[in-house]
Amino acid sequence: MNRTILASAALAACGFAHAGITDGGDFSISGFGTLGIAKSNTSEAQFVRYNQAEGIGSQARIGLDTNLGLQASYVLDPRLSATVQVLSRKNTSPTFTTDMPWAFLKYKAGDELSVRVGRVALPVFMISDYQNVGYANTMMRPPVEMYAQAPIESGDGVDVNWQHSIGDTNLSAQGVLGVSRGKLFLVSTGTVASYRAPVRGVSVAVEHGPLSVRAAWLGATMSSNDITPVNALVATLGKAGFGQLGDDLAVSAKKISFAAVGATLDWNNLLLQTEYGQRRARDKVYISSTNSWYAMAGYRIGKLLPYYSHAVAKGAGSSITLPASFPASGALSNAVRGALLAPEQSSDTLGLRWDFGKSVDLKLQVDRVHPGQRNGMLIYGPASGLQRSVTVAGATLDFVF
Repeated sequence: MNRTILASAALAACGFAHAGITDGGDFSISGFGTLGIAKSNTSEAQFVRYNQAEGIGSQARIGLDTNLGLQASYVLDPRLSATVQVLSRKNTSPTFTTDMPWAFLKYKAGDELSVRVGRVALPVFMISDYQNVGYANTMMRPPVEMYAQAPIESGDGVDVNWQHSIGDTNLSAQGVLGVSRGKLFLVSTGTVASYRAPVRGVSVAVEHGPLSVRAAWLGATMSSNDITPVNALVATLGKAGFGQLGDDLAVSAKKISFAAVGATLDWNNLLLQTEYGQRRARDKVYISSTNSWYAMAGYRIGKLLPYYSHAVAKGAGSSITLPASFPASGALSNAVRGALLAPEQSSDTLGLRWDFGKSVDLKLQVDRVHPGQRNGMLIYGPASGLQRSVTVAGATLDFVF
C-alpha cells in the first residue's frame, strides 16, 4: 500500500497526479469520503474527534467520522493551475456543514519549486495535508490526543514548496505565511467562538526508501473577542481587583506555537508511524502548554492490515503565574485555576483495515480512552471529571474517486 497512491486521488493540492470523475484535459474533479458509524459505552460524556460540537455516546451515530470532499482543478497553462476543495462534515455545528479548506492558485517556478497563493492546509502535523481523507490514513481517525492540540487547519496567504532528490533520497520543504480565520467549539459552555490568527510556519521532510521523517513548526498570533467563559471571567476579575490577571487570560493578539516531528516506516509488510508534538503559549494567555505523542504499529496480511496505537496528551504548565494575593480557594479561584488546566488523556486503539476493492477500504476500530484532567478530550462530561475509561467502537467505509 503506497501512501502517495492512497492520497493521490483526493489530494492534487499536495502535488500528486489524480484521477477525476470528470476529466476534460485541463479540468478535472476528484473526491473522497467516509461513511462511518460509532458508539461508546457511556452516556456521561461524548467522544469527539476535535473541535466538534457533537460527538457520540451510548447511541450509535454517523456524525463522528462521516464526511464528503470534492476537489476541482483547472490547468490554465503548463505553469499555472487553480484548485478548490469543499468538505462537508460535522465540526463546530451539531449538523453537517460545508466549508472550503483549499482554494488556491499554484505557479510552478521550476521542476523543484512552486508557489501557491490562496487558502491552503497549514503544515502543523505529519498528515495535516490529508487528515480528513480517511482512505489516505491507516487508522480510522487521526489520534485525538495529538490533533486536538492545534484545531487551526487552513490559512489564507502564500506558501512556497521545494522538492529535490539526491540519489534515492527525496527532500522537501514548505514555508507558509498568512492569516487563519475560523471557529472554535468551547466545551465549557457548548458555544462557538470565532478567531483570527496571523500564522507563519515551516516544515521539512526527508524520504529514503521505506522511511519518511518530517518536522514542522507553526506560529500563530491568536485573537478572539467572543470566548464567552473567558470574557465573563475577565470581567469578574476586573471587579475583584485583578484586572491585570484578566488581561493575561484574554485571547487578544497572544502568540502560540505548535511544533511536531514524526516518522513513518513502510517496509515490506511492516508499517510503523509515530509523532511527537508540543503546543506552547509564548504570551500570557489562559490556553495551556501541552505535550502529546502517539505510536502506531501495523502488519499487512494480504489485503488486511491489523494495527495498534497508543496516544498520550499531557499538560506542560501555564504561561500565567497567579498573583501572591490571589485567593487559594473559593469560586473565583476554582474558575481561574480550572481554566489554566490542560485536558489530559491517553488511549489504546486496536483496529483492522481491509482494502477489499479499488480505491475503497473498510475499517473496524476499538478505542479504550482514559480521560484525565477536565474529562480529557471528551465533551459534556461531569463537572467533577469522568472517573472511568470509555470504550469507543466504530466502522467506516472510506473511498476516493
